[in-house]
Amino acid sequence: MTTADNASDAPAEPTGVAAQDWATASVDPRYRNAVVDLLGALAYGELAAFERLAEDAKLAPTLADKAELAKMASAEFHHFEQLRDRLTEIGAEPTDAMQPFVAALDGFHKQTAPSDWLEGLVKAYVGDSIASDFYREVAARLDKDSRLLVLGVLDDTGHASFAVEKVRAAIDAEPRVGGRLALWARRLMGEALSQSQRVVADRDALSTMLVGGVADGFDLAEVGRMFSRITEAHTKRMAALGLAA
Repeated sequence: MTTADNASDAPAEPTGVAAQDWATASVDPRYRNAVVDLLGALAYGELAAFERLAEDAKLAPTLADKAELAKMASAEFHHFEQLRDRLTEIGAEPTDAMQPFVAALDGFHKQTAPSDWLEGLVKAYVGDSIASDFYREVAARLDKDSRLLVLGVLDDTGHASFAVEKVRAAIDAEPRVGGRLALWARRLMGEALSQSQRVVADRDALSTMLVGGVADGFDLAEVGRMFSRITEAHTKRMAALGLAA
């Protein structure tokens, strides 16, 4: 492969807002409002994830599993603290920033409450990963400082490998479990995508940023490609679990 070929494969250098730091980008009040919304949505998502993992730990079949979920819950709370502190640092009240997203996120978790330990693992792996994929797509359009923070709090807390190991072992032990969990994961996919769309649609600043009114947003064709990428990643995760997408 030639040097030119290597260069063509390299990621494109960030341009526009994505090449700026927070101090420069946040001069635009529309952009600042969009980032406060995004961090508020993420902060409440992390707080809800902490609560849910702590609750799921009660369903754990062994003490080792309970301890593993408790460790993951602690990591999610640390992510929440990072987002809360950043909101305070940029002059936003964290509670006010999170409040607009409480109803949508609580509604999602209410509609997708797992009935057992395995459904809880699939939800954490599949449902949370879909949301993370969506936020990573958005992060690519953010200023450098905000992008680093968002990508950092979206890091896997160890749930992926833990969920894959436990779910695959359960299916190996009782193959018919796979059908039930596959249906559950498909439901989670639909609910998670709908929830992501509702979060954006309800906030003018976020939706304007996404479709290019602020920063280097998506055009409508790119929105379609974004959801195709999210769906493709979901299919790969389902295969890792040993389930049909």
